[in-house]
Amino acid sequence: METKVLKIALDNLSQYEEELELAAACIREGGLVAFPTETVYGLGGDGLLKEASKKIYAAKGRPSDNPLIIHISDFDDVYKLASEVPDNAKKLMKAFWPGPVTLIFKKSDIVPYETTGGLDTVAIRFPIHPIARELIRRSGRYIAAPSANRSGRPSPTRAEHVVEDLSGNVDVIIDGGAVDIGLESTIIDMTADVPTILRPGFVTDDMIREVLGNVIYDPAILAKGIDEHMVAKAPGMKYKHYAPKAPLTIIEGDSEEVLSSFDRMIKDDRSKGLKVGAIVTDNIIDKIDADSVISLGDRDDYKAVSHNLFASLRQMDTDGVDVIYSVSFSDKALGMAIMNRLLKAAGYKVHHSS
Repeated sequence: METKVLKIALDNLSQYEEELELAAACIREGGLVAFPTETVYGLGGDGLLKEASKKIYAAKGRPSDNPLIIHISDFDDVYKLASEVPDNAKKLMKAFWPGPVTLIFKKSDIVPYETTGGLDTVAIRFPIHPIARELIRRSGRYIAAPSANRSGRPSPTRAEHVVEDLSGNVDVIIDGGAVDIGLESTIIDMTADVPTILRPGFVTDDMIREVLGNVIYDPAILAKGIDEHMVAKAPGMKYKHYAPKAPLTIIEGDSEEVLSSFDRMIKDDRSKGLKVGAIVTDNIIDKIDADSVISLGDRDDYKAVSHNLFASLRQMDTDGVDVIYSVSFSDKALGMAIMNRLLKAAGYKVHHSS
């Protein structure tokens, strides 16, 4: 398959009528289009077309029991895709849509099980990104779209990441530049007795509590490993995700102890002839002597850290390192989402400095 890459600038979408229509027609015809959202790049197909969903799973090498998220361009679309819309969900829709929040509902009959991973629930998101919304609107379809990467790889935050993973396996890639947030959407299960976070994201638990008063985390989010036997209610819950090619270890502890661990482990690996990568923050970058050293930004600027995380993991692949060490972060607020991605990327391998 020949993949077309279409460059579209955000400052004036009206200049790209031909490109947008080509991508929209591809969706209507059952093809696959990778496109930018405010979170990461998505791999889109007609969410109500069984064959399109099957193509998404095949292109990504994604297990078929890992649900897809359907993206919409109008609030009223929810009532067609969901059989029930609880009052709590309406409050969240009003507060956070369009934006980086995915809500899970009981599905309506029009949503095929091929899209929901065999579940009786459907995950729905209303993105704010102009290109994503225009593609959905023009196509006249509800677009099922997981992240546009090979399954298990770091999610793509730039079009070149999509090209690297999926060129030749998708019809169209829209290059809309780097995304804003860099982490996938917060997922909240609205079918539970208490609204339950299934995947942390840019919209934090405290932000949700301001709207609802109460929200809890699914136990799987707080677990220290991956349960291969669980039923995945949402993307990213069951399988290893976000992983670079080299093994990754997260180093936890006080700042001086962390620096000592970095120094000792890097020297040990180099003595074995290994090329070592380090993912750190601005405050210690000049104290790390590794073969490839990347800063995620200011340690206290979690938005910058989230924006840079996946690109940094992919850069380690480009740099050809044999092993990677990363700093850790607080698991509060946006730090919860950052650590969720890092832990999964590392396969929950953590070194506790002492």
